[in-house]
Amino acid sequence: MKTMLDERAKTLLKALVERYIADGQPVGSRTLSRASGIDLSPVTIRNVMADLEELGLIASPHTSAGRIPTARGYRLFVDTMLTAQPLNLGSVPQIEPQLPHDQPQRVIANAAQLLSNLSSFVGVITAPRKASVFHHIEFMRLSERRVLVILVAPDGDVQNRVIFTAQDYTQSQLIEASNYLTAHYAGLTIEDVRERLKTEVDALRGEIATLMQAAVQAGSEAHADSQEQVVISGERNLLTVQDFSSDMGSLRKLFDMFEQKTQLMRLLDVSSRAEGVRIYIGGESLVVPYEELSIVSAPYEVDGRVVGTLGVIGPTRMAYDRMIQIVDITSRLVSNALSSK
Repeated sequence: MKTMLDERAKTLLKALVERYIADGQPVGSRTLSRASGIDLSPVTIRNVMADLEELGLIASPHTSAGRIPTARGYRLFVDTMLTAQPLNLGSVPQIEPQLPHDQPQRVIANAAQLLSNLSSFVGVITAPRKASVFHHIEFMRLSERRVLVILVAPDGDVQNRVIFTAQDYTQSQLIEASNYLTAHYAGLTIEDVRERLKTEVDALRGEIATLMQAAVQAGSEAHADSQEQVVISGERNLLTVQDFSSDMGSLRKLFDMFEQKTQLMRLLDVSSRAEGVRIYIGGESLVVPYEELSIVSAPYEVDGRVVGTLGVIGPTRMAYDRMIQIVDITSRLVSNALSSK
């Protein structure tokens, strides 16, 4: 699609998107001529706009002779034409005190609020995933081939999981496995244990290896279940966005989504596996399939390890260059506030 447009068409599309983001009004050929700064006749501009419309990059609202960008038009604009403007936030240290270094929960809550305040839209952030270190492990026979795994973390947090085993174990075999695994693996994260098991599994006795692999799987699942937390700030900002305010049905669906949070978790989880800022426009994310909505997100780190994601949710008609910078700066601030100095 990028090669379909000549420079003239790209210049006009860029001018149209920027004008529409700034004003929220469909852009006519006369306005476009002034905004683009290139000397073209109204007929030429109308012809180029017709071509852009045919490519699905702009559309004509039924009430106006002007055009507005489609989700596809925004995508091309963001990918190939965006010019970042310096963000006028004053100096970063001025907003850093809003993220108290010693209280992770407040850092997360304040970061969501900061994203919302700076963007005037919705700020979202997932709580950091803690490394799942275990201090002690126990296996308890429940019935034939059903075993309860009890994982105790150094802070006393207890995770329980029932596993189904391929063979039946006696309680004395389970105690022996518990003692061995606690002695050799206590203090490691579930991820570290998994890595070590890959190399050590041949050296371990059959039943201990099998139980350990089952315990690692159970520990990962229990840990994932306990991590699902999304903090959202500024949902009510969407009530003032002209693109939504006339469509209460869309707004209701959005608020349902914020209420559920699980869809957002899935989207932000995908974003955390990407490097840098990610932008989802219209229904692109599939997880949040709203044509009128865009999401700008970025992962954040603690001591060099990605532990969560944050972002801004707003209308497709948002100032993407500004949102990218807001999200990027906030992710750095959160990483700094949560990392050990």
